[in-house]
Amino acid sequence: MKKKGDEFSVAYAWAELDISPVDGRSTDQWCNEFGAEKCSSIEELCEKTDFIVILAPSNPEKHLEYVKEAFKCGKPTYVDKTFSPNYAEAVEMFEIAKKYGTPFFSTSALRYATELDNVGDPDLFETWGAGLTFNEYAVHQIEMVVKTVKSKCISTKAETLENGFKFYLEFENGKKAEINYDPRNSFVISSDGKKQPVSSPFFNYLIADILRFFNTKKVSFDTEETLEIMRIREDLLSQITE
Repeated sequence: MKKKGDEFSVAYAWAELDISPVDGRSTDQWCNEFGAEKCSSIEELCEKTDFIVILAPSNPEKHLEYVKEAFKCGKPTYVDKTFSPNYAEAVEMFEIAKKYGTPFFSTSALRYATELDNVGDPDLFETWGAGLTFNEYAVHQIEMVVKTVKSKCISTKAETLENGFKFYLEFENGKKAEINYDPRNSFVISSDGKKQPVSSPFFNYLIADILRFFNTKKVSFDTEETLEIMRIREDLLSQITE
């Protein structure tokens, strides 16, 4: 991305695969649609751009490879969710950022759901959510839990249901959380038994926070939460078979 005055633009793009396996578009087609210049390498993109967005949401195992190159330039970087496939690689990416002094962050857009602003300090926080697989979509519910509970998770238990999974979490501060995954669900939260759907425009708030971060180089939350989210995710996935 580039910045001119107060305006940001998607100025450059690089893709490891020239043809998208999702929609069949080529990199040239994507660049023509969004007015971006195609780069021949990630190194070229990092040299030319002001800010970096790393996007491999369905393949977080690629993020470490990209980060190793992108973080070298020290430019503010947003890494899409899911940040990493496991806790060890998440820690390694934080270490690389520290080495080069690169400001960065990663999050689920659900962190910005305004419904979370009204839950208070519940003893039991519950979430419901969907997605093609729990592996890919786990981060959304875990992000909401970690933001709300604000404590280290000390125990988890998984229950396999007919159409999904239910997870029970306990935290150092005595709080509890339950995560309910079912492909038929919509996103819902519950604070001590009081349910409410998540319908706020959280993606818009995420984009606004990314641009704020590009301007200030300051993350709006404690990034230790990102590591905790990846640790919990790895723990939950180890208990289930999809």
